[in-house]
Amino acid sequence: MLPLEGITVVSLEQAVAAPFATRQLADLGARVIKVERPEVGDFARGYDRTVRGLASHFVWLNRSKESLTLDLKQDEPKKVLHQLIERADIFVQNLAPGATGRLGFDAKTLRERDPRLIVCDVSGYGASGPYRDKKAYDLLVQCEAGLVSITGTEETPSKVGVSIADIACGMYAYSGILAALLRRERTGEGATLEVSLFEALAEWMGFPAYFTLYGGKEPPRTGASHAAIAPYGPFECGDGEVIFLGIQNEREWERFCEVVLEQPTLAKDERFAGNSERVENRDALHQEIEAILRELSSGEAIERLEGAKIANARMRTVRDFLDHPQLEARDRWREVGSPVGPLRALLPPATMDGTEPVMAPIPSVGEHTSQILAELGYDDDTVATLRQSAAI
Repeated sequence: MLPLEGITVVSLEQAVAAPFATRQLADLGARVIKVERPEVGDFARGYDRTVRGLASHFVWLNRSKESLTLDLKQDEPKKVLHQLIERADIFVQNLAPGATGRLGFDAKTLRERDPRLIVCDVSGYGASGPYRDKKAYDLLVQCEAGLVSITGTEETPSKVGVSIADIACGMYAYSGILAALLRRERTGEGATLEVSLFEALAEWMGFPAYFTLYGGKEPPRTGASHAAIAPYGPFECGDGEVIFLGIQNEREWERFCEVVLEQPTLAKDERFAGNSERVENRDALHQEIEAILRELSSGEAIERLEGAKIANARMRTVRDFLDHPQLEARDRWREVGSPVGPLRALLPPATMDGTEPVMAPIPSVGEHTSQILAELGYDDDTVATLRQSAAI
């Protein structure tokens, strides 16, 4: 039995954060009914056409779901949604703040009807405060949370290369929903959850926040290096390849000097005697290290690093990552169906012994509308009428 088998989720969702949360619920066996706009669907379907005509974000976030199209500006589709929610365990939404209230699907109204219902509202900045109605695209939230100011090189601030605010928010929505399900199992009481991109990313800003609050200065932008640890980051080898390494303590630093650099006296150099000194003299430190590593190939350097038990990595491209030997060795790839045929997909990160996650197809817009309406008692003629009026 899958962990969430028998749980039904209705999600009025779009873009990244909420779909990321509900896809993980679907991975665990929940039935996820994704409510979309008639014809166009979730606007993330149109982000690009790189996956054989499908959008890469949509393919990533929406496997194993059922797609139901409803025009919620019309009365009959609102009735359909109410009927679905009455049968559901969880309702997730990430419309603009206040939109579900205007439609009659706010958490207070829904939970008055069904106190066992778990409602999760996903937003950009939260349901109150001066930023409540501010547009909250991932890049903009990264800016407001201070992340862009500490990411990039000394000359150029940069955003993180993936939708990190959306992902953080989706993860907290997912874990919050699981916690609410556990509490409901114990008490019979549902829950109203609120998760915002900004507050999720604010939690992830813990290190720079404390560093600034109590250190009196903000972490500098250091590219792929670390603002508070050295040596840490990229180093070029003799074959032109870049390897990354990280020293976590003085024991490792001494072993690194002795085994990797074959310069044990360097560990006692007063410029590098402790981590604070190494950070302060980072440029000189890097010159000393690269002068030696440039005499080695990347393979030789990694062999020494492994021998010294120093954390290291190759800088792989996305193409290299797709062919990563660790993913192959652990059998992490599967195929999922889609409107354009089978597509590769990675298993979810949390592996449960004896349980294979759901890896069901990615739906086309409204693919399950007729089936779901039939479950609610709508006959073929009524469904045809609703289609004719563009209600579904």
